[in-house]
Amino acid sequence: MPHVSFSEVKNWHQCPFYHKLTYVDRVKLFEGNEFTAFGKAVHSTCEEIFNAERTEEFNLELFFKKHFLQELKDLPNTHKKKVDLIRAMKDQGVVLVEGVLSAVHDYFGEDVEILAVEESLMEEINDFTDAKYNFKGFIDAVFKTSDGKYHIVDWKTCGWGWDRVKRNDKMTTYQLTFYKYFYAIKHNIDPKNIETHFALLKRTAKKNHVELFRVTSGLKKTQNAIKLLTKALYNINRKKYFKNRLACGKCEFNNTKHCP
Repeated sequence: MPHVSFSEVKNWHQCPFYHKLTYVDRVKLFEGNEFTAFGKAVHSTCEEIFNAERTEEFNLELFFKKHFLQELKDLPNTHKKKVDLIRAMKDQGVVLVEGVLSAVHDYFGEDVEILAVEESLMEEINDFTDAKYNFKGFIDAVFKTSDGKYHIVDWKTCGWGWDRVKRNDKMTTYQLTFYKYFYAIKHNIDPKNIETHFALLKRTAKKNHVELFRVTSGLKKTQNAIKLLTKALYNINRKKYFKNRLACGKCEFNNTKHCP
């Protein structure tokens, strides 16, 4: 069955023609850099920290550095690596991953239960009836607190942090709205018993390197998110790929052969 992810919906919302280039034509200009390598390595380390199947203690510093170096090796040969930035990122990453566990316990309490790490979602989108689609996603972590609440957490690596605009950006927070909606369906849980949170892993912050904060998704917001999802699927299913000229300024395809 065809599927759609949050990233795909976000890209469609940015520009339907951009969506066509990336998801239909499979055109790829950006192939990663030090920042994407850093983010992947930090995510892998966070996953291992809360891996319930891991039976042995592991060295956080060595684990992170090993994965960071591997991600750097996987970058295209055409990318000229910034040695000073990489050296700084090694130290910054160690500070981040060593503070994750204590930050989670400070936020949720010492008795928080780890339910899942990298939980996959592949749920049928019943709200769209023109064709069969699944929603695909991977939830970074799911915790449960003593009050019976389920907590979905998404790790976000960044520089110094997010400002108020970023924290409240509709499209940014819709990721957690979708995760909550389809996680509730998958596990037959009342959405009222599910809360969602971003965990900022702040590479250049002077303090408070790991910050968790809640993102609310009530009925109205959820309805708006699903409305956007079905609108995207309606146009994708009918191959309507118009260009959003307002998004050209930050588009990697702007003024290239793919989008002159």
